[in-house]
Amino acid sequence: MFNRRRSDNRREEPKPEWIPRTEIGRMVKAGKITSIEEIYKMGKPVLEHEIIDHFFPDLKDETLEIRSTQRVTDCGRKAQFRAVILIGDSSGHFGIGVGKSEEVKPAIESAIKCAKRNMICVPFGSGSWEDKGDYTNSIPVGATGKCGSATVTLKPAPRSLGVVANKIVKKILQKAGIKDVWTSAKGRTSNILNMAFATQNAVEALNTIAGATWQQYPNPRLKKVRI
Repeated sequence: MFNRRRSDNRREEPKPEWIPRTEIGRMVKAGKITSIEEIYKMGKPVLEHEIIDHFFPDLKDETLEIRSTQRVTDCGRKAQFRAVILIGDSSGHFGIGVGKSEEVKPAIESAIKCAKRNMICVPFGSGSWEDKGDYTNSIPVGATGKCGSATVTLKPAPRSLGVVANKIVKKILQKAGIKDVWTSAKGRTSNILNMAFATQNAVEALNTIAGATWQQYPNPRLKKVRI
């Protein structure tokens, strides 16, 4: 018997050329807008995931959860897969998306596109009384986010402490680029989807504090998710 090795000659299909369908997309492709912060400063939502691909070509994604769901229709029960995806550049930008489909791969692809459209900016700072100086290792003030029965609270932490959080919250905050932070979670913490969006809402709350000098630009398209 001979052990034949298959040569992998498959090539990745080239991505189709991006043809913007919105005014913001056309401005981004023309070079009139050079950062995602400029879009949020204008108060405009990101409706095309290709805009994020243009600004962040090396984004990394991570699967938080894939589970099967069922709903009752006139024709009976319809089963689908739900994917919860986290994306980020570990430098102040991250997003969480949810996608559903009858197959796993389309559900993941839909969730990635959703996460890109819901990307938010992270305000960095040093709100801990133990740090004396201007650092960007943590968050400027404490914030709380809620989704469903899950509540996540973030508090500034001193340098070299790390991210003190459970598994899901820690993944999200590290993907966002936050190095040191205290966290606490209440409610049904076993629900991954609620925990993920509660963490996102807590970070987004830092952007909506009135009169804050560190204020970034919140995503106008970001919606609260109720489960």
